[in-house]
Amino acid sequence: MPKNKLYGLEIIRFFSALAILLFHYQHFSFIGQSPNNLSLIQLPFYSWLKPFYQNGGLGVQIFWGISGFIFFWKYAKVIEEKRLIAWKFFVLRFSRLYPLHLLTLLLVAGLQILYLQSHESSFVYGNTDWRHFIPQLFLASNWGGQGFSFNGPIWSISVEVLIYLFFFLVTRYLGASLFISIAVLSICLLIKYYNLTESFIVNCLLYFYAGGLTAALYNRLERSAYRNISLLISLAVTIGIPVLFNFSDNNFSKILLFCYVPFLIYAGTINISSSEKYNEVIASFGNMTYSSYLLHFPLQLLLALIYEFLNISIPLYNHLFFEIFMITILLLSYIAYRFFEKPMQSMIRG
Repeated sequence: MPKNKLYGLEIIRFFSALAILLFHYQHFSFIGQSPNNLSLIQLPFYSWLKPFYQNGGLGVQIFWGISGFIFFWKYAKVIEEKRLIAWKFFVLRFSRLYPLHLLTLLLVAGLQILYLQSHESSFVYGNTDWRHFIPQLFLASNWGGQGFSFNGPIWSISVEVLIYLFFFLVTRYLGASLFISIAVLSICLLIKYYNLTESFIVNCLLYFYAGGLTAALYNRLERSAYRNISLLISLAVTIGIPVLFNFSDNNFSKILLFCYVPFLIYAGTINISSSEKYNEVIASFGNMTYSSYLLHFPLQLLLALIYEFLNISIPLYNHLFFEIFMITILLLSYIAYRFFEKPMQSMIRG
């Protein structure tokens, strides 16, 4: 498998995670499962961050596309040639995803019990009962439309693990050719076109295999004379679409987003030449994305309980509060990756 990192993709991963953090900042306005007189335009730095406050959740689709690229780039060939067995593949993914998921699941479950002592419903996400806890334990919280529960953001990961299984089986037994990828994408697009289902699984599969096609293009053009031209086109599209179209529009075209993501990912394959020290910094920001994604809601729930205990309203419109929250979640994410995620990965893989 390729040992090098594509540092441009690490930067995109980080800013996609940041977009989701900004989108979920409005959780601080919730009492129970409903926002309490939220005014978006009063949120900190709204004039600058408007697209993220309104549509930052689109970062999930970008994550799915990047995952598809990485999996096709790193795993497709060795799986197709049967040099990576199913158990090894499972251990690699389990060690990366499950330890922090279990920790945050238990943390949120405990904090929601405290929250329910003084509220009729849980904070932001409902369904905090045993019937939803059991699927959460198996990373299966959103396989069948059960709704968001406990640490809500995990929903996209629970969908993605199914796509990992699909990818492994298809690649192992049918291969990872362009024909197979196009066939999978075509079936998904037909399902979407005829509105056969609104399943998160189909959406994830679409972006995952779009990322896979981008990886195939990257592999073909990496040492080609057309490499620089293809990068320039991707960079132009990546910069041009946000300028020409309004990303803060709530009706932003899903088709446009689907077409945009492959260009964004390919632009992220640009060669970033810098010292090893700076590459490590970029890699650290990329590594923090999963921990920031899973830790931000438990921190919000904890702060909601603390402010309620102090009988003080959360100052969500205060710029200083916003800055402290964002810095805190980034610091916690770095600490969690270095001192929990990484050691747990090493232990499980060992």
